[in-house]
Amino acid sequence: MILFPAIDLKDGQCVRLKLGELTEVTVFNDSPGDQARCFEVQGFEWIHLVDLNGAFAGKSINGDAVREVLKSVSIPVQLGGGLRDLAGIEFWLDQGVMRVILGTVAVRSPELVREACRLFPGRIVVGIDSKGGRVAVEGWADVSELKAQTVAKRFEDLGVSAIVYTDIDRDGILKGLNFEATLALASATSIPVIASGGLASIEDIARLSSPECAILEGAITGRALYDGRIDPEQALKMIAHAGSGTIC
Repeated sequence: MILFPAIDLKDGQCVRLKLGELTEVTVFNDSPGDQARCFEVQGFEWIHLVDLNGAFAGKSINGDAVREVLKSVSIPVQLGGGLRDLAGIEFWLDQGVMRVILGTVAVRSPELVREACRLFPGRIVVGIDSKGGRVAVEGWADVSELKAQTVAKRFEDLGVSAIVYTDIDRDGILKGLNFEATLALASATSIPVIASGGLASIEDIARLSSPECAILEGAITGRALYDGRIDPEQALKMIAHAGSGTIC
């Protein structure tokens, strides 16, 4: 189980959105590099990085901020937002990103995901964002008729390293993870699933550490971490004990 701290980038700053709305934004740090270093010092083993402007624009926008993060930490970084073609994927992998997250193209152009998995084995993550039970794309601005499990099944046996499953209806409002939907998706696919959207408290961390969640690769934490609702040391200790089979 991996706990991924999220750094969402808007206009070069670290922010959190409410329900995926660009107008509902809170700035937490003007320096993405400083924020990433802080997470590394706290003991996190990955950084989850999202170019929010890029997700809406369909191309990388916060490139300078992404490079700042990459230069600031030695732990691996996974990046999503605005990656819509092979050239962009290759560029950021060459820049030092460990894994890229493909969301909109997973719905619009699944053949591109197939080719990316072939060219960059083990480094492609699919992002599935759900709103009202349907998959949303284009920075969550457009809701399709597809369900999460339908999209996930497209990529079985292609070499996708993980699926980030986000419940948009819970994102940024501290309602708690949608364990029911996330575990259902994880049970329906052989691809490792990362839970995202709404992680609110140490109680969520405790449930993530329980045997029922052992099928998940991890979870992403954002606002609760920035707000101090989750103590990093306590959370990481609980996750580590769960992974070792030790009961806290």
